Amino acid sequence: MKIGSQNTAHVAPIGSGLAAGIAGPHWRRYTVDRVVWESMADDLAHGKYVLIGLWAEQGCVHMGVSDPVAGKAAIATLLTPDGFYPSVARKHLPALRMERAIFDLFGIRADGCPDTRPWLDHGKWPVQTPLAANPAPSKGEVSYKFLPVDGKGLHQIPVGPIHAGIIEPGHFRFTANGETVVRLEERLGYVHKGVEKLFEGADIATGAKLAGRISGDSTVAYAYAYACAIEVALGVEAPARAQGLRALFAEIERIANHIGDIGAICNDAAFSMMHAHCGILREETLQLAYECFGHRLMMDRIIPGGVAVDITDAAKVQIMHWTYRIEKRLKALVEVYDNTSSLRDRTDTTGVVSNELVTLYGSGGYVGRASGRNFDARKHMAYAPYDVLAFEVPTRSPGDVNARVWIRIAEVGQSIGLIRQILGRLPDGALVAPLPDSVQGEHEGVALVEGFRGDILIWMRLLDGKIKRCYPRDPSWFHWPLLEVAIKGNIVADFPLCNKSFNCSYSGHDL
Repeated sequence: MKIGSQNTAHVAPIGSGLAAGIAGPHWRRYTVDRVVWESMADDLAHGKYVLIGLWAEQGCVHMGVSDPVAGKAAIATLLTPDGFYPSVARKHLPALRMERAIFDLFGIRADGCPDTRPWLDHGKWPVQTPLAANPAPSKGEVSYKFLPVDGKGLHQIPVGPIHAGIIEPGHFRFTANGETVVRLEERLGYVHKGVEKLFEGADIATGAKLAGRISGDSTVAYAYAYACAIEVALGVEAPARAQGLRALFAEIERIANHIGDIGAICNDAAFSMMHAHCGILREETLQLAYECFGHRLMMDRIIPGGVAVDITDAAKVQIMHWTYRIEKRLKALVEVYDNTSSLRDRTDTTGVVSNELVTLYGSGGYVGRASGRNFDARKHMAYAPYDVLAFEVPTRSPGDVNARVWIRIAEVGQSIGLIRQILGRLPDGALVAPLPDSVQGEHEGVALVEGFRGDILIWMRLLDGKIKRCYPRDPSWFHWPLLEVAIKGNIVADFPLCNKSFNCSYSGHDL
């Protein structure tokens, strides 16, 4: 199947058996048969496309793929009247955890899936397959078997799900030979909150609040993606001023998180001075957001149709002055980082991920770019106002902790440049485009927005103005498996450093 073309055998255009209507220059959706579905899995395995999501509805599964070079994406829909579909993971391993999650939530089984263990369902839910038409009663806590490792002198170290410090729960099962890690296996799902179920039947405004609370450090990015998906579904375009303010919020959020991560990574390498100074800069950024927009995280400031808050002339000046302060003070901290040999000894060549793996997994953000994968949804799937703004996508090749630090540093610089452009060209005008008073029938929308971790996907279907199905996909779905690879061959004590350099979201993954 060629993305953007509907002249393909075994493919029906959107609207064949399901609601029609994904608008916009980047996206198409097709209903396909098993032959095309398996052919697409082959294309993914051979690197022709990148997997950007795999999810289900009652009676069907959807596979999102992209062609980053062409800046196009497509969603293939396969009906599953018998409750089965050909496994994508059998040919393309990055789909594995998504297939396991689909079965846990819907009971739709991937035929030939190489790993059928539960992923999100720990046996604590009151029912099994809660998103299926007829959920079954829970059978109680499930027995979970970690993968076996054979070898002389190996031992296992279980860590979590409860951790020291204020951190979300996740279980990490290390197999080590002395201090050297031979294998890491993750078990997640402890933060599952039933988010996808909560979306069902919600009105558009309630859905916007829920989207902004999926992962608190990415509240702007999620609200941005949700609003764009709603606007695509309803054929609404946010006003130009609102588009500029959305990007302003997103870049401030990006800077706050990157600066916080730089300090936290250094702290895990026992260099607390950097952590303290970066913490001060992050706090100043959050205070700036509160003073200018009324909320430290800018939660609920992006809404479907536009934005909920304007910017004053005084706030423009305040933000511009802040960019120069951040730029100057971060430059001094970067010099400290680069010239502290004991710190660089911990980050250089630690936690390496190859370009081949980040390309295979379609890993974005600082994880992908630190290993040479040049993808940024703001540029390669450009949306307003980024389509008229000038910025670069920084990349490095070593793929280690140090490279992931430097990508964050470079991205702060790019975000500062973007903020100055946005403030310099912010047009006057309305803040919100009104949504239709009455929405009848089915409408479908999708959006891919660049958060600080990478690209966030939101796909949804509306029925008579209510959310019938909403699928949010965090970048962490494609980062978590690579963390298992990054720690292999390193010592156990380097895991906190590797883990923080990835900074995957538990909440955004577990939903």
